[in-house]
Amino acid sequence: MFIRSGLGWLSASPSSLFMNTIAFWTFLLLGCMCIGGYFMFRKFLKVLPKADGKSKLDWQNYWVERSRPLWSDESKAFLDQLVQPVPGPFRDIAKHSIAAEIGRIAIESSATEVTRDHCIRGYISATPRRDSRFLIQFLEKNHIDYSPYRHLMK
Repeated sequence: MFIRSGLGWLSASPSSLFMNTIAFWTFLLLGCMCIGGYFMFRKFLKVLPKADGKSKLDWQNYWVERSRPLWSDESKAFLDQLVQPVPGPFRDIAKHSIAAEIGRIAIESSATEVTRDHCIRGYISATPRRDSRFLIQFLEKNHIDYSPYRHLMK
């Protein structure tokens, strides 16, 4: 008894259909686990200590905590605007790493407050090279002049 349809992989026996379904879900779950493992491995690499004894995440936390008093409500709102194009599940992580870079720049320049200049400079330097095209599109869309910072785009 064959199932009459345009799909050739549907065969006569229900057990064959069941096995095809099991194979499909096996490959789907295996693919999802590989993707998740990739991101977990990247997170693991960020936690490993560097030559100075601190990991990348330790430095990010250090710069965020050290620059916390420098942030005004205006600069926090501008940071929220800058991380808007980041997908929701990753937005907090991106905001933390960008805030760390902005804080580092503000502290190293001996600023008394995080300014819009620090935010743009930190946002550009914290954005990976592969995302430069999206960075430029976002800055242009929001009418943010990035010409003084073009040299920071790797």
